[in-house]
Amino acid sequence: MSLNSEWVLASGNKGKLREFQDLFAPWGVNWVAQGELGVPDAEEPFHTFVENALTKARHASRLTGRPALADDSGLCVPALQGAPGVLSARYATLFGQEKGDANNNACLIQQLKGIEDRRAYFVCAMVWVAHADDPTPTIAQKMWWGEVIDTPQGEHGFGYDPHFWLPQSQCTAAQMPKELKNQYSHRAQATQALLLELEQRLGLKSRAAGH
Repeated sequence: MSLNSEWVLASGNKGKLREFQDLFAPWGVNWVAQGELGVPDAEEPFHTFVENALTKARHASRLTGRPALADDSGLCVPALQGAPGVLSARYATLFGQEKGDANNNACLIQQLKGIEDRRAYFVCAMVWVAHADDPTPTIAQKMWWGEVIDTPQGEHGFGYDPHFWLPQSQCTAAQMPKELKNQYSHRAQATQALLLELEQRLGLKSRAAGH
C-alpha cells in the first residue's frame, strides 16, 4: 500500500483532522476529512463503541475507495450498567430533553442520585480499515478511569469533563492542563495504541528517523 495516498478520517472534526495529520506526518500519510469528499455521516445503530467505529470507517472507505479511520467515544458508569455509553452525546434525549453538554450532565447527575459508587471511565475505540471489506480491521480501544462528581469544576474540555474527577491528579478533566490531558486521556491512549498496531501491520517507518 502506498502511504503517499490520502487516508480518510470518518469525522468532520477539524481538530481531530489536524491531530492525525501531525501524528502521521513522519510516515508520509495525508489525511482528508470525509466531508471534503462529500461523504455523509454514517448511522451508529450499535450498542458498542467498536461496532459503531467500524461501521463509520467502512462507510467512509466504501464511498471514497480509500483507507479510512473512525473513532467512537463516550462515558460509561458501571453503576448505571454502562450508561450513558454510546449515547453519551445525546443522553438527555432519553429523558425528553434536548441534547447538549449541560442537559446531558444534569441527567447523569440525576440518575446517580443516591448511588455511592461513582466510578466511571471514558472510552475511545479507534478502527482503521485498508478498504471497505477489510477482513482484519485494525482496532484500538482504551479507557480512562475516574469518578463522577455532582458539582462541575474547571473551564477547559467539553462534554462530561467538568464532572469527571481524577483522584490521582486531584482535579477534573476540565481542570487538567491540555498537555497532560493529551498524554493520559482515553483518546490519547487509543491513538498511541493504534499507531503501534499500524506500524506492525503496514511496516510503517518514520521518515523523521531516517528510514
